[in-house]
Amino acid sequence: MIHFTKYGEKKFNILNKHKVYFTKEIIEDVIKSPTKKGKKGKYVFMEKDGCRVVCNKEKDIIKVLTFYPVK
Repeated sequence: MIHFTKYGEKKFNILNKHKVYFTKEIIEDVIKSPTKKGKKGKYVFMEKDGCRVVCNKEKDIIKVLTFYPVK
């Protein structure tokens, strides 16, 4: 199950103001099939098609903390 934190939900509007558009479907796709994956402490970083997602896994729940564009 994928859950967006409060800040994760706000991030869509923050990026939209800068003309960067992501949808929940894009974020979920990055989580389900990333091209790059890493871990730092308790955080998991996933990347695909110019989007990086920072998550925290707790049991069967993946919490999306933030996401942002990358080159």
